[in-house]
Amino acid sequence: MDEVYRLPLFPLHTVLFPGQTLPLHIFEPRYQLMVHRCLAEEIPFGVVLIQEGVEVGGSAIPYTVGTLARITDVEPLSGGRMNITAVGEHRFHLHRYDETQEPYLVGDLMLWPWGDLSPPAPSLLLAVQSALEQYLTLLSRLTGEAFYLDEIPLHPATLAVLTAITLQVHPREKQRLLEQPTIRQMLEYERQLLKEENQALQFLVAAGPPPEEDEESFFFSIN
Repeated sequence: MDEVYRLPLFPLHTVLFPGQTLPLHIFEPRYQLMVHRCLAEEIPFGVVLIQEGVEVGGSAIPYTVGTLARITDVEPLSGGRMNITAVGEHRFHLHRYDETQEPYLVGDLMLWPWGDLSPPAPSLLLAVQSALEQYLTLLSRLTGEAFYLDEIPLHPATLAVLTAITLQVHPREKQRLLEQPTIRQMLEYERQLLKEENQALQFLVAAGPPPEEDEESFFFSIN
């Protein structure tokens, strides 16, 4: 039987993937307590995307798939505040959570690794790799900033997670990526997302920068 872990939860408006770095500014007393507990007991906390509710000063209903985060660095600040850096470890499935045991959420969860029963075809890996390269090139052309990776790997899990981290899409889309049962399905979904994103970016690049507003221009409406 799979082991159930009872761990602190941190609901956020962001999705964390295994291997991803997560900087956080901790200022709420409840999360200061949570961080101190994690450090004292040498345990991770679970990062879950907020489905309903707020990050600060209230309650939140989380999605049921998240990622464990291990604190790697702490910068103490005045008033008990702190900056921390955490790194994503394992994906998990949240079975239940409790708002009464501690000031922060506590959840019963089981680790949920991606299945690799049917390895992705080499053509899928190459398609995602090529689309990700195009995506970074278009982002650079659109923003004027350098977006690049030294090397885009073809290892299935590494490519899938790297693509998920890189994509600048709504958190709900990131959550759908995190919830894919297998790496192959994750890559297939990323291929479709990259196709749509690249089409949109190509249109924006072709349109060029918006014209500067003329101080003498005016807006006319028949209403």
